[in-house]
Amino acid sequence: MRKQQADKNPDLNDLSRNPLKEFESWYADALSSGEKHPDAMTLSTCTKRGRPSGRIVLYKGLSKGRFCIFTNYGSRKGHELIENPFASLTFHWKLLDRQVRVEGRVFKMSRRESEKYFHSRPRTSQLGAWASKQSSPIPNREYLLARVKHFELMFQGRAIPIPENWGGFHLIPERIEFWIDGEFRLHDRFEYRRKVSASGATGTWSRSRVSP
Repeated sequence: MRKQQADKNPDLNDLSRNPLKEFESWYADALSSGEKHPDAMTLSTCTKRGRPSGRIVLYKGLSKGRFCIFTNYGSRKGHELIENPFASLTFHWKLLDRQVRVEGRVFKMSRRESEKYFHSRPRTSQLGAWASKQSSPIPNREYLLARVKHFELMFQGRAIPIPENWGGFHLIPERIEFWIDGEFRLHDRFEYRRKVSASGATGTWSRSRVSP
């Protein structure tokens, strides 16, 4: 669904029956809209006791219908994704007056998948993954920069291996909502749902318009 359709208060039948195709269409619009950070998304996680936290991270694409997330497994979000393997993603594109919310079960990626992405990153980002004990206290910025320099020298002239505590997760979507800003707060909201088993097997999508 393109923006010109969004401006006309679309009907449910204007959307693809596959929400992942619809998402890719919306994301393509965001990339071409002039939005400053079209790939920014809020990743929300919870502890096993249900205490939530959220942070802005970068969207890293879809793989076989799964949203990709990368992090240090020892970080706060890494711990929470492991101990309570459910999460949500929120995309907000202000220039398009659109929002997408994604909810689902999370699984660790294979080491091979994590390595493939890690080696596609700029070398400076690879060094940063080694230097940062993400979410752990540090005395000052100089300490962090010194660690970057340490690993820069350590890996000088050779490929940087992926750290043992760094890698990816797949979020398998169970619910996706597409939101379009409307006058007088009469927003358009379209919700897709499906059941996902504990093994990651997925069912078919159902969809509906929901009240703002």
